[in-house]
Amino acid sequence: MRAVAATRAIEVGTFTGYSSLCIAKGLPENGHLLCCDASERWTAIAKQAWQDAGVAHKIDLRVDLAVHTLSALPQRADIDFAFVDADEPTYWEYHNLLLPLLRPGALILYDNVLYRGQVVDQEASGNAVAIRDFNRRIAEDDRVSFVMLPFADGMTMVQKV
Repeated sequence: MRAVAATRAIEVGTFTGYSSLCIAKGLPENGHLLCCDASERWTAIAKQAWQDAGVAHKIDLRVDLAVHTLSALPQRADIDFAFVDADEPTYWEYHNLLLPLLRPGALILYDNVLYRGQVVDQEASGNAVAIRDFNRRIAEDDRVSFVMLPFADGMTMVQKV
């Protein structure tokens, strides 16, 4: 967050709120984080964690499909940072919805890009194939520069050019 002096951020896939809590803590006091998740059940845990940590005032949770939320946002190119940890087959769609919202130099972090190592398995199916296709598309996308970080289940850091 501090590397790009982020004040405005988006998270796709909130679940119980650990990542959003980290993002919100990295934002300045007047920062804003838009969280997108489809689950009232899991985000109820997140909301409590945000309250307990004193960052709830920085967070706007939208409970809906992220593609709906992102599609409805004004195309201002004023977002500094985005984090995506959601349904893998939709990563490329999220990428294309997020890019117009980001300012030049902004970062997107995509989680699970190694998909338990299955992305290199030619017999893989489902989410592993979707992530393999996403990784290929990112590598060919001249709108961004990127680096894949091979720790945990893999993370790709993308910077809008």
